[in-house]
Amino acid sequence: MDSNLKRSIILENYQNPKNKGLVNDESYISINMNNESCIDEVNLQVKLENEIIKDIRFDGEACAMCISSSSIMIETLIGKTLEEAREILDNFLNMIDEKEYDADVLESAVVYSDTYKQPNRKKCVLLPWWGMEKILDDN
Repeated sequence: MDSNLKRSIILENYQNPKNKGLVNDESYISINMNNESCIDEVNLQVKLENEIIKDIRFDGEACAMCISSSSIMIETLIGKTLEEAREILDNFLNMIDEKEYDADVLESAVVYSDTYKQPNRKKCVLLPWWGMEKILDDN
């Protein structure tokens, strides 16, 4: 994917993030994630029904990379089964860690394929994904 297109997708998801804003609904699983080395703090809410991710919400204070990553993760995972979500998550983590991965399953999350070139941004991009990983591990 062209680097200008990647930047454009990241910027769009920062300026107009998907599903930003939490809901007052106890059927959602909630988790708070923060990055001890910067300002990034993200609250995730996930609604699971019959092994399917029905909804994901987020809110918090974070940099452009973290907010856009949250938005793209949400867009990528809603509607997926827990098994599909785990496959996507594993491939995303492999991509960020410069390991072998399947770009096709990542959909638009592949825009972060060059993150390894800026190691100080890895935690920003990974923070919401780590939160989702914890939720998947616990369910």
